[in-house]
Amino acid sequence: MTGRPVNRVAIDTRPLRHPAYRRVFIGNSASFFGTQVTAVAVPVQMYALTHSSLWVGYLGIAGLVPLLVFALWGGALADALDRRRLFLVASSLSCLVTLALLGQALLRVRSPGLLLGLVAVQSAAVAVASSTASAIVPRIVPLPEIPAANTLSFTAATVAGVAGPLAAGAVIRYDIAWAYGIDAVTFSLALWGALRLPPLLPGHVAGRSGAQSALVSHDRNRAGWSDVLFGLRYIGTHKVLLLSFAIDIVAMVLAQPRALFPAVAQLRFGGNGAIGWLFASIALGSAVAGLTSGWIGRIRRQGLALVCAVVVWGLAVAAAGLARQLWLAVALLALGGAADLVSAVYRQTILQTYAPDELRGRMGGVFTAVVAGGPRLGDLRAGAMAVPLGITTAWVGGGLACVAVAVLLAAAFPALVRYRT
Repeated sequence: MTGRPVNRVAIDTRPLRHPAYRRVFIGNSASFFGTQVTAVAVPVQMYALTHSSLWVGYLGIAGLVPLLVFALWGGALADALDRRRLFLVASSLSCLVTLALLGQALLRVRSPGLLLGLVAVQSAAVAVASSTASAIVPRIVPLPEIPAANTLSFTAATVAGVAGPLAAGAVIRYDIAWAYGIDAVTFSLALWGALRLPPLLPGHVAGRSGAQSALVSHDRNRAGWSDVLFGLRYIGTHKVLLLSFAIDIVAMVLAQPRALFPAVAQLRFGGNGAIGWLFASIALGSAVAGLTSGWIGRIRRQGLALVCAVVVWGLAVAAAGLARQLWLAVALLALGGAADLVSAVYRQTILQTYAPDELRGRMGGVFTAVVAGGPRLGDLRAGAMAVPLGITTAWVGGGLACVAVAVLLAAAFPALVRYRT
């Protein structure tokens, strides 16, 4: 009896009983960690080469366009091709780019343009791999365990978001090439997990009736750009969905301070020893919020809660931009990360419950594009503002602007605030 309360809140590990999922989980978890190490190493190297936060912001644009295009296209490919083979091809390409990053670091190439090009190619590969990986899960675990499998993956990604930057901050003190080397090694585990999968050809999905399988096949054959555009039009004609996406874009574009971390670490906190903590802080707050999130499902006015979470995110980011002690900046960014997780949960919940089932796939594609693309636009915004206005103004001003625009949107279009689950 004493174990029951713990079991009710502990993470569900049942999907790990299935060998195929277990191998994919291990491989992807390792890859998440390596990707986070590289995500710190690339902007640090760019800033070291150029001494410009604007160039660091350019990295966001270099990755944005390929990510948006190939995330949507990759989802369509995953419904038409052998998902195992597609995942292997995309992951192999991403691994080759990581090896190229390692090579240019070892050879001391010192080319900002090469960094931008490699980031663009890797972004395209990761977009296809991510879209395919999400489509693989329903084929290797029973349908009732899919939510638990997704929760495990999200938790692993969050932990990697903390551990990866901290590891990067430790190794780049010696040589930036160490970070790329770690990423290359972890990719080998992801490829191992994919190689051990059975063929995942399009067609019948295990556990579904013949009518459901026919619907899957029908949707696969219709997975074209016209259907993507139809999903976008649907969002545009439903205020609750449109405002939920708009609020998220405001939060990420206006308040995301990530592109300023390399400069702040050097100028304010004493060098690269602080860079790992800055990059890990937001994910750390999200992880803590996720572990204590039992209350989230009991909130009925989810639209109002979403707006409040975005306001807290903006205020926390603005306050962190004024901090002169590293521990205080990390604590405030962690508070912002906790608020960001809450807003993400409500945004996705509104999306899943508001849109009809036949549109949820396309809604999910748009959600992925917004979630991945918003921070990259935020990188460009922060880097561009830092050039004429200075780092502190770009950081603090972005957070305050996020709060102001979010409140104005909520007041001008109250449909989201009035929304109840």
